[in-house]
Amino acid sequence: MSRRGALLFACMCVIWGIPYLLIKVAVDEVSPAVLVFARTGLAALMLLPFALRGGGMRGLTPYKWPLLVFAVTEFVGPWWMLSDAERRLSSSTTGLLIASVPIFGAVLVYVTGGTERMGPVRWAGLAIGFGGVALLAGPTLGGGDPWAAVEVLATALCYAGAALVVERKLKDVPSLPMTAVCLGFTALVYIPLAAAQWPSHVPGGKALGAMGVLALVCTAVAMVIFFELVREVGAARATVITYVNPAVAVAAGVLILDEKFTLAIGASFVLILGGAVLATRKNAVVVSVEGDGVLPSTVDAGRLGP
Repeated sequence: MSRRGALLFACMCVIWGIPYLLIKVAVDEVSPAVLVFARTGLAALMLLPFALRGGGMRGLTPYKWPLLVFAVTEFVGPWWMLSDAERRLSSSTTGLLIASVPIFGAVLVYVTGGTERMGPVRWAGLAIGFGGVALLAGPTLGGGDPWAAVEVLATALCYAGAALVVERKLKDVPSLPMTAVCLGFTALVYIPLAAAQWPSHVPGGKALGAMGVLALVCTAVAMVIFFELVREVGAARATVITYVNPAVAVAAGVLILDEKFTLAIGASFVLILGGAVLATRKNAVVVSVEGDGVLPSTVDAGRLGP
């Protein structure tokens, strides 16, 4: 990997590893609806000039229904559920549970009639990965806040479904125009709810800063950097960030928000990430984790990060 490729790779590992921390900070002062509206609206406005170059928008019309499904399963539903869950869950726990996206993706490919064969190693990966999810989510489901854990796991399932939509229905659609349109659509959907829940006073500097970084850096700028990374190192290498982002999420929560690093978190990290590697090994569908990005069709994945 070139020096430029290594720098781009490091940037993406951080940029798509810190959204959980930023969401946690933002939802202390604004509702999930306001956060989703601000994030998607600002990101869409920033990406729009790039998306309009070369007339890429004109090619989206024949794909309006798959685009609608993708927008709902990638942004409209998941980003609200993720933000709502983080009002009760730690950012590190959330980041690790979202790391189950590749595992859900492998299951969805199998149950929807995918052509990939599920051998013993991949089945073992699924079992190990879901064991890690159970270890992490079990206490929350049993006596803490079960709905928050369900929201995060539902988000992971939605992300995996969105990836299938990209692979099967949108693989020939330019990624940047598609992303801008879907983000813009999500912002429009949230206008009424965000208006009804608009804060009565201006949020503090930390919350405003978190929302700004989420929108402009972790969503808009991240897309531009990611496409550059793919061009520099190739799609296969670029998806390795999938397995680094959860580690960044846990480290950020522990070091910045003073969240506890427990034995359960450490063990579940090993199980979830190890299971994801096995379940998505060669010839498996790989779904990017932070990631609050739509990956090129050659990666067989779709996510803009949490």
